[in-house]
Amino acid sequence: MTAPLDTAPTGIGAAVRRREDQRFLTGRGTYTDDINRPGQLHAYILRSPHAHARIRSIDTADALQAPGVVAIFTGADMAADKVGSLPCGWLIHNKDGTPMAEPPHPPLVPDVARHVGDQVAVVIAQTRNQAKDAAELILVDYEPLPSVVATAEADAPEAPQVHPQAPGNICYDWHIGDREATEAAFAQAAHVTTLDLVNNRLVPNAMEPRAYIGEYDRATDETTLWTTSQNPHVIRLLMGAFVLGIPEHKLRVVAPDVGGGFGSKIYHYAEEAIVTWAARRLGRPVKWVAERSEAFMSDAHGRDHVTRAQLALDADGHFLGLRVRTTANMGAYLSTFSTSIPTYLYATLLAGQYRTPAIYAEVKAVFTHTVPVDAYRGAGRPEACYLLERLVDMAARETGIDRVELRRRNLIPKEAMPYATPVALTYDSGDFVKNLDDALALADHAGFPARKAASARQGKLRGLGICAYIEACGIAPSNVAGALGARAGLYESAEVRFHPTGSVTVFTGSHSHGQSHETTFAQIVADRLGVPIETVEIVHGDTSKVPMGMGTYGSRSLAVGGSAIAKAMDKVVAKARRIAAHMMEAAEGDIEFKDGRFTVAGTDRSIGIADVALSAYVPHKFPLDELEPGLDEQAFYDPKNFTFPNGTQICEVEIDADTGVTRVVSFIAVDDFGRIINPMVVEGQVHGGVVQGIGQALYENCVYDPESGQLLTGSFMDYCMPRADDVPFMTVKTNEHAPCTHNPLGVKGCGEAGTIGGAACVMNAVVDALSDLGIRHLDMPATPERVWRAIRSARSVPAAAE
Repeated sequence: MTAPLDTAPTGIGAAVRRREDQRFLTGRGTYTDDINRPGQLHAYILRSPHAHARIRSIDTADALQAPGVVAIFTGADMAADKVGSLPCGWLIHNKDGTPMAEPPHPPLVPDVARHVGDQVAVVIAQTRNQAKDAAELILVDYEPLPSVVATAEADAPEAPQVHPQAPGNICYDWHIGDREATEAAFAQAAHVTTLDLVNNRLVPNAMEPRAYIGEYDRATDETTLWTTSQNPHVIRLLMGAFVLGIPEHKLRVVAPDVGGGFGSKIYHYAEEAIVTWAARRLGRPVKWVAERSEAFMSDAHGRDHVTRAQLALDADGHFLGLRVRTTANMGAYLSTFSTSIPTYLYATLLAGQYRTPAIYAEVKAVFTHTVPVDAYRGAGRPEACYLLERLVDMAARETGIDRVELRRRNLIPKEAMPYATPVALTYDSGDFVKNLDDALALADHAGFPARKAASARQGKLRGLGICAYIEACGIAPSNVAGALGARAGLYESAEVRFHPTGSVTVFTGSHSHGQSHETTFAQIVADRLGVPIETVEIVHGDTSKVPMGMGTYGSRSLAVGGSAIAKAMDKVVAKARRIAAHMMEAAEGDIEFKDGRFTVAGTDRSIGIADVALSAYVPHKFPLDELEPGLDEQAFYDPKNFTFPNGTQICEVEIDADTGVTRVVSFIAVDDFGRIINPMVVEGQVHGGVVQGIGQALYENCVYDPESGQLLTGSFMDYCMPRADDVPFMTVKTNEHAPCTHNPLGVKGCGEAGTIGGAACVMNAVVDALSDLGIRHLDMPATPERVWRAIRSARSVPAAAE
């Protein structure tokens, strides 16, 4: 029987309803576009229609005379103001130790446009429509130049150059692992499986487009940016210090409610700098809101790898070595964290859940005339998982070993934890075998042949896909990341303020854009301090209120941000214990704390923490020479290691052989996220992640024309997203048998897990369904046309004859 809402559990482990939903579901959220400042102007960005073109001249005379126009700025104006280049946050070194190529990334390009959608000029007007109309009057004399958009062709000798600072379009040529040991492993292999694959480019498409408002106060010389950002402190640091030269104490960045990010709102974008600079220049607020078609050609894209992978096995099917060579597309410029995605967030995960003694990976990052590529939900880990799990399935077919058995033979046993992989990571905990067994049971794996036969009787091809995934969350620690090229710390901050009346405010450097922080963080506080959850307030997203924090991405919020809150609460309890000891005239060592009350050990004397808080602010009962008034503590948490969520996913698909239409009919996810704070929130996160994995596997694909460099999938008319009726019923199970061993909450992170394994799981099922026709591999997305053509080719029926 369900407990009444007013008496339902609210602490750690309880399925507390999301407190945020009251305002979100009733339309009372405050998003950046809901904010309008007095005297506000509107910006419209004129973008390049060419993938690569020299800008000979820009004539703005007619546009400046258009109704409502206040100003028009170009790259030359920003350069004259000494506006800096948008910075990259991670320096990668080549195999020989030299630094990567790092060409400039101007907010408005002064001379050469390098992708369709590159920022050429900004029109500032009284209304957005006036700015758009005026932009059509700007005459730009472009000299179109040859372009290259295909990842595999970027470093060809004859390829057009994107930047003179990057010869051959090479950003870096990097490697990891032991090459000699890997070559030796391949030399003794009984079997080698080779797979060439493409990890398709994606457009994130959060529900809320990007939006920014810049405002300048001449009286105080203070500047404010309202932004749809996942990490406002990082934006303040990058924009203030490196682009606009504004001291941090004079720059406030506010990220109010944000309608989804999935990684695409981590970065410092050109438009943030443009509106902030323009507002300072004009002395009036300037607002810019992206249209969806504009987002397609200006938001950072995701994935876009071309890879050859080889797996060496002995005669018994044990993995001996893995060899990987990847070309990763950076796009036209280096986005904020782009360089770390195909290196330290991709290649370091190539061991997966398996005991592979030797691994060697080479990653070449290339520039192309396309939108910059950066982290998208999973950020490198889905690419690694897809590669590895497709390779394992193919190896199973080639060796004749059952794919479940092949995985089981090579899974790292829980007794081996902590386990050091050959690619720099050390897994601290996990029971991979149990996750696999649980998933097989939930999926009724033994009953699959009967279901396959039933589908065949309906004229359908049925396939089952398995994926054993692992990810690394909460990039850490800062000193190690710094040694590897990170240009920022990777800690998180928290302040816990106990008010005199017993309520608690938590200031967190993490930012919520759909992850339920206002609920789950409050649960942690209510559980630890023994206060009603209704009395806990979570504050985030405003650099003027919150201590320096690194924001939300990479499933770090709970493991890093929550741990910072836990550390701050420990300080609060420690101080409150001292106050309670004075109040009850007992020794501090005799004071116990549980369920919100301090008790003198062995007695019935106790006092509630709320009463202690009141005394802290009305300090009549303790010596001020020993204790300061107040009950407000701050903490920073820098993790000792990544956390390693892991699990097994199993799905089944049905394919209509006549049309190529693929339908996901079931999806099972068994996950180890460590300690679970709110199971309802976790399940929702898994559901959302799986849908994005399905989207990449079956529907989504960002395509550029190879000749003109034009974006061919620039709207939802051409870029297919999964709809509600494309999503199957999902069974989600979480195992808490292997909590994280190095953070105070024992949590591992869950926000990206569904995506990390989802695409590989679905594609393994698709290929399994097609395997009876002799089809060994199919690149994503498995669209109806692509599947139909593969079936026709396998049946030796020319597609043109159909």
